[in-house]
Amino acid sequence: MHHPLGGTSKKASKKLPTLLLTVAAAATAALLLAACGGSSNSSTPTPAAKQTSAPTQAAGATTAAATSPCPPADAAKGLTGAGASFPFPLYSKWVDQFNKQCGIQINYQSVGSGAGISQITAKTVDFGASDGIMTDDQVAAAVAAGGPILHIPMTSGAVAIIANLPNLQQGQLKLTPDVLAGIYLKSITKWNDPAIVSLNPGLSLPSTDITVVHRSDSSGTTFIFTNYLSKVSSDWQTKVGNATAVQWPGDVGGEKNDGVAQQVKQIQGAIGYVELAYAIQNNLNWASMQNKAGNYVQPTLDSTTAASTGVTIPNDTRIMITDSTNPNAYPIVGFTWILAYVNQPDKAKGEALVYYLWWSIHAGQQYSTALLYAPLSPDTVKKAEAEIKSITYQGQPLLQLPQ
Repeated sequence: MHHPLGGTSKKASKKLPTLLLTVAAAATAALLLAACGGSSNSSTPTPAAKQTSAPTQAAGATTAAATSPCPPADAAKGLTGAGASFPFPLYSKWVDQFNKQCGIQINYQSVGSGAGISQITAKTVDFGASDGIMTDDQVAAAVAAGGPILHIPMTSGAVAIIANLPNLQQGQLKLTPDVLAGIYLKSITKWNDPAIVSLNPGLSLPSTDITVVHRSDSSGTTFIFTNYLSKVSSDWQTKVGNATAVQWPGDVGGEKNDGVAQQVKQIQGAIGYVELAYAIQNNLNWASMQNKAGNYVQPTLDSTTAASTGVTIPNDTRIMITDSTNPNAYPIVGFTWILAYVNQPDKAKGEALVYYLWWSIHAGQQYSTALLYAPLSPDTVKKAEAEIKSITYQGQPLLQLPQ
């Protein structure tokens, strides 16, 4: 964790506790799912209502039930994982459903992508999770610890730009890449700055100071966000750059997506970035972002899916899909990956892991849309399938699908 420069550093006033997901916590998972659709004291429509035109299941998973068998009887009955908070609402649903179907309990700790990379490298968990691509140095460390490591795509999601401004509806505030970069570089410091006013002629913007909120922990959401800013702003790329943790020009740090959402909610004039489900959960307003084609687009399921449409996915799936050229795409979108070793040290755990991963990219995809994540495209599913099939124990493939 680090502190911003040139401003008063604050931590989220209330840390999100580590969440361990087991079948015994089914009630908690159910409450989380309800919250993601709009909290009990919120008038925000549910995600499903907002996305009525979206598909209900991934195109590559039309035979999900038939292609997602349970592990063999000798597989381990429990797994541990840790990492990204970005996909946490979806992962909580998955582990609950997989446990109901196959009797495998998975404890997933939502501790941030940086911690997920550290823990899989240290081999203290059975799998890691990250929204940021591992650096060459991180890959080298992981290879030294356990051999080749995979980035297996699970879903994609949008990073919403949220703001605490009075009398605004969701998507009403318009921002361009240059203005967003200027705000986070602290060269634009007031909401009535001419650069913002000129984009929003119909809005009455206050003279309030802009309080910039960012992640204080190492974060895949930060990786996606700073990857976008590095693509659209040469100043940002030079002065700050792209990583899971950067030296922020200012102002306030929040831990995990929830911490950023809470800071924005509490501070008038604040701006921040969070995974879309957290914006829905906290009833926060998000901005419409100008994309590469010049269109102003809100973060929705359809605009998230558009970001990866027409993109060539490499075999190792290590690709950032920010700043998409698709005219319908929301520009701040990224994949999130499970990190797993090719060579599994424990056969029983390795079996449980590969069948869970296979289930996730097939049967699990049907749960994505209700939680505002984009199901994997058919091409991405094929790449993920090949990666999962490459996982072995003592040189023998662990996934044995019915013929």
